Amino acid sequence: MRIRFEPMGIELEVDPKDAPFGHDGRAFSILDIALGHGIDIEHQCGGNLACSTCHVIVKKGFDKLSESTEAEEDYLDKAEGLTPTSRLACQAVPDPDAEEIVVQVPRVTRNVHFAPPPE
Repeated sequence: MRIRFEPMGIELEVDPKDAPFGHDGRAFSILDIALGHGIDIEHQCGGNLACSTCHVIVKKGFDKLSESTEAEEDYLDKAEGLTPTSRLACQAVPDPDAEEIVVQVPRVTRNVHFAPPPE
């Protein structure tokens, strides 16, 4: 599966069999994948579904993500720049059969750093 992070233009090839990557958020969530590959997306609550700082906009593959819960929807309501395809990266888990997911990190939450993990 490919997952691309915009506007950084970072594209990853990930294998669901390698999950979880042992980071914050649900196992194999967009946040777990990002952190496991050196992409530090803002997540003030540690991926515990207690804020909206990991808000992302899904540009491709929205229908290939786990369903959002009522709790996630409540926190999304507090996110700036909310769209119909907004999700919290800590909760959105791609379907293992998804081919490509493209997410945009909104400018208002774009406190993102990329440092590839050591080999």
